Amino acid sequence: MGISDNIIERIARLPGVRRLWIRYPIGSVPVRVRHDIWRRPAYAYGVYRAADLARRLGVSRLSVVELGVAGGRGLLALQDIARQVAAHFHVHISVFGFDTGKGMPAPADYRDLPHVWSQGYYRMDRERLQARLPGTTLVLGNIAETIPSFLATQDAGPVGFAAFDLDFYSSTKAAFRLFEGGSGTRLPRVYSYFDDVVWPETACHNEHIGELCAIREFNLEHAEKKLCPIHMLRNTRLHPAGWNDQMYVLHDFQHPLYCKHLASLGDTQMAL
Repeated sequence: MGISDNIIERIARLPGVRRLWIRYPIGSVPVRVRHDIWRRPAYAYGVYRAADLARRLGVSRLSVVELGVAGGRGLLALQDIARQVAAHFHVHISVFGFDTGKGMPAPADYRDLPHVWSQGYYRMDRERLQARLPGTTLVLGNIAETIPSFLATQDAGPVGFAAFDLDFYSSTKAAFRLFEGGSGTRLPRVYSYFDDVVWPETACHNEHIGELCAIREFNLEHAEKKLCPIHMLRNTRLHPAGWNDQMYVLHDFQHPLYCKHLASLGDTQMAL
């Protein structure tokens, strides 16, 4: 008989237990998401919230993507998270990883932070990585070309979570084509994690360079869609962490399901 979630949460209050817990991740998916007991807690949070949204909307299949795979540690974590979250919610989750397969391209201009990153960084060992990705699809090539093709041909379900780890402004801007397909290609709210808005300190991230610049321009160019951080997310988490400030949501205000009420029989409302 397994240890109950209630007992696990009590034990988790002891000093040093969470670090050990990550190495030996027992307990249910919701409890581990609540306590960030994952190698990539931002990915776990995003996939979990996306799957919960899909379930509440009556969507039985969805896709999750990582844009910028490099060596593959993030995609391997995403694959494992998707498997566990899918089993918990009884939904089908397909995993996709987008990358050139050849490392980073040449910087386009100053917005790509050429003082930080250069052509050829983060190369992929495709054969070795692919062998560790059963059921996960690698989409290799120029992201400006592969994303439109992906949206036009894939039938694995709408995108519900996207991890952006492309470093460059230009690559991130091109990756936002993920949000340009028909409404059926995405959930009305797509949980989005941006890796390159914090590190390294020498990048001096701001809204005129890098991923933050791409986000700002996307919002200026779209009246009916906005990429917004989850306001004060760290105040809702049991263990506030830096990734809380890197979690955004693509709001598609004109999506036919955007305004669908999500409350279920298990939800409660506080009486006045």
